Amino acid sequence: MDEVIRKRIRFHGLVQGVGFRYRARHAAGAVGATGWVRNDPDGSVAMEIQGTEEQIDRVIQMIERGMYVRVERMEQKKIPVEDGEHGFVTKDGGWW
Repeated sequence: MDEVIRKRIRFHGLVQGVGFRYRARHAAGAVGATGWVRNDPDGSVAMEIQGTEEQIDRVIQMIERGMYVRVERMEQKKIPVEDGEHGFVTKDGGWW
């Protein structure tokens, strides 16, 4: 069985107002990943996502296939896994 990991990812580019969060929530649900996504005041989108490396990669690929989404840059960092987390949600904006 593949190891479950958690990543904090910040997406830059044309990522707000284009269905990014909806697509992320849908993609995470489709592959069984958990976590959250939110728009941040600087125009980026922040995400914490938990699953296998393959699940996380698939979610990112599904998001980038969005008709209006254009990811120009991503910052990724592995962070500790959150035990007992269920589902993938959209959060209100904020800062890390």
